[in-house]
Amino acid sequence: MTKTTPALQPVPPEAPLPHRKTLRQWLIPLSTRVTARAIALLVLDYALLLSALAGTVLLDALWAKLLCGVAAGFVIGRLFIIGHDACHQSLTPHRQLNKWLGRIAFLPSLTPYSLWDVGHNMVHHGYTNLKNVDFVWAPCTPQEWAEMSAWQRLQYRVYRSGWAPGLYYMVEIWWKRMFFPNARHMPTRRRAFLLDNLLISTAGAVWLGGLWAAASAAGQPLWAVLLAGLMVPFFFWCAMIGFVVYVHHTHRRISWHDDKVAWARAQPFVSTTVHLTFPLRFGALVHHIMEHTAHHVDMSIPLYRLKQAQARLEELLPGRIVVQPFSWRWYFETARSCKLYDFTRRSWTDFAGRATSTPGPVAC
Repeated sequence: MTKTTPALQPVPPEAPLPHRKTLRQWLIPLSTRVTARAIALLVLDYALLLSALAGTVLLDALWAKLLCGVAAGFVIGRLFIIGHDACHQSLTPHRQLNKWLGRIAFLPSLTPYSLWDVGHNMVHHGYTNLKNVDFVWAPCTPQEWAEMSAWQRLQYRVYRSGWAPGLYYMVEIWWKRMFFPNARHMPTRRRAFLLDNLLISTAGAVWLGGLWAAASAAGQPLWAVLLAGLMVPFFFWCAMIGFVVYVHHTHRRISWHDDKVAWARAQPFVSTTVHLTFPLRFGALVHHIMEHTAHHVDMSIPLYRLKQAQARLEELLPGRIVVQPFSWRWYFETARSCKLYDFTRRSWTDFAGRATSTPGPVAC
C-alpha cells in the first residue's frame, strides 16, 4: 500500500503561529526554479523595454514619446523584479548564473547588485520593520519629530504625503545608499560595490549616448528624446519601487518594533508584510511582487510561483495575514494615518501625536 501524507489543516487564529521552518515546509513544492523560464522572462522584458525606448525616439508627438517613456519605466520595474529574484538566488538553480542575470536585469534601473544584496537581503529581510536597523520607510517617533529642524520636517512631510514615493526612493535609497554611497551610509567598503557602481555608470552612459545618437539620426529634438527616453523612465521606475515598498510594509495593522527580542518573538516575516490585491490580474504584470508575505516567509520561491505560495499561506493561516484590496482612497488614507510610530503605545500616530491605529499585539 502507498502511504499518503495527511492533508494540512488551517491553524486556528487563536493558536500560536507555527515556526518559520514549518511554514517553509508547507511551501517546499513551490520552490522549484526553472532556468529556461527565467531567461525567457528576462529576454521578453528587455524586448519590451527596447521597443518602448524606440518609441521615445521614432514617434513625433511629444505625448506619444512621454507615453512610451512611462511604459519603459514600468518595464524597468519588471526587469528589476527579475533581478530582485536573482539576488535572492530564487530565479534559477544556478548561483553564479543568478548573479550575472541579476546584474543584467538591474542595469536599466541603475541598481548596483552587490549593494542591493546587502541593503535588501541582509538588512531589510534580515530585520524587517526593526527600527534603527531596517531603514526602508522607517517611521520617525513623536520624539524624533519634535527634535527635527524645519527643513527635516518639510522633507519628511513630503516623503510621507503619499505623493512622493519616487522622490523618497531616488534620494534616500538610490542616491544615498546605492550610487557610490559615502562611508556614513555604507561604512563597509568592498571592491564589488565599486565595480557594480562602475557597471551601472557605464550602462547609464550607454543609455544616454544611445538616445543622443538615435535622436540625431532620426532628426528628433534631443531634449524631447532625453526627457521621454531617460528622465521619465527613470523617475517612473523610482516612483514605482518607492510605492511598492511603502505599501508592502505600511498599514494600520502593520507594526514596527524597536526591541530586537520582542521583534523576534513577533515572527515578523508574517506580521510586518501586506498582501496588496488588485483587479484584472494586475499582479501578473508586476511579476507577482505583491504576493509579499510568501516572499518574506521563503525568499527561495521564484516569482512565477508566488501566487500559489501566497494562496497556500492564506489558506493555512486564516486571519493572520494582512490582505488589503488596493484603492487610491485606501492608499491616501494610509498616508494620512501612518505618519509617525509611537513604540510606547505600539501604534501609528499623526503629526499631532494622536493614535491612528489600534495598539499592536505584545509578542509572548
